[in-house]
Amino acid sequence: MDEDLVETGGPSVGERLRAAREEKKLSLEDIAAQTRIPRRHLESIESADWEHLPAPTYTIGFARSYASVVGLDRAEVADQLRAEMGGQRTTTASEVFEPADPARTMPKSLVIGAVVAVILLIVLMSWLNRRSLEQPDETTNTAPVAAAPAPSTAAPPPAAVAQGPVVLTATDAVWLAVKDGGNVLKEGIMQPGESFQVPATATAPMLTTAKAEALRINVGNAVAPPVGPPATKVTVSLRPADLMKAGQAAAAPPATSAPSEAPARRPAAARTPAPAPQPAPPPATQPAPTTNGISN
Repeated sequence: MDEDLVETGGPSVGERLRAAREEKKLSLEDIAAQTRIPRRHLESIESADWEHLPAPTYTIGFARSYASVVGLDRAEVADQLRAEMGGQRTTTASEVFEPADPARTMPKSLVIGAVVAVILLIVLMSWLNRRSLEQPDETTNTAPVAAAPAPSTAAPPPAAVAQGPVVLTATDAVWLAVKDGGNVLKEGIMQPGESFQVPATATAPMLTTAKAEALRINVGNAVAPPVGPPATKVTVSLRPADLMKAGQAAAAPPATSAPSEAPARRPAAARTPAPAPQPAPPPATQPAPTTNGISN
C-alpha cells in the first residue's frame, strides 16, 4: 500500500495538509499555536523538505498532530508520509528532536535560579518553624523564675479578707443603737433571731450596746470577732474593715470614762471636813480700861 501511494502521483502529504489548512482559513501560526510545533517544521512538512526535519518518527508525529487540527485522517496521513520518506530520507545518528521552538522555552539559567530560590525558601521556612516551636519552651522555663518572688512579697491586708453587707443578728434579747453620724438607723430591743442589715449608704455607722455577747455580726459570709466583753457597754464602728480587726472593742468608752471622774471628786471631798481657822487670843498684858484712871 505504501508503494501504491508513492506511485499514484497524487498530492503529497504536505500538499494535502496545506490544502486542508487553507480550506479552514488557518495560518501556520494558528497550527503552531495549537500543536506547539515550530513553524519552520510545519513549513518543511508542507514543502517536503526532509533535510530540515528531525527523525522520521518525530516527523510523522508532527504530521499526525497537523492532520488532527485540519480534519484529516491521522493514520492515513502517517502511512502516506512514512511511504514518502522511505526512499528519500535516511536517518543519521546526529539528528535531534526539537519538541518546541527554542525561543519559547525558558532559559536554563532561569530554571536553575528558580529551583535554588525554592530550596532556600523551604530551608528558611523550616528554620522559622523550628524556632517558633522552641520559643514557648524558653518562656515557660523563665516565667516561674520571674513570678516566684510574688507570693512572698504580696500579702492581702486584713481589711480585705472579708467584704460585703454588715448584718447584726440577735442570739438573745438585746438592746442596741446603730447610728450614722446624727442619723439613727436602728434603736431598741432585738429579739432572738431578729436581724438588721446596715445600709450600704452609711458612711460611718456606730454600734452601741451593753450586751455584745448577744449579737452575731456577719461581714458578707464571714463572722466578725466579738466586739466587746460580756455585760459591758461598748460603742464600736460597724465598718467591715474595723469589724474584722480582732479586739477592737476591748476598751469601751463608758468603762474608761468612769475612773477619770473619780479622782476629780476626791479633792472636793477632802476639802469639806477641813476645820475653820481659830481667832487669835488677846494679849495677856492688855492695859486696864481707861475708865478706872478717870475715877482715880
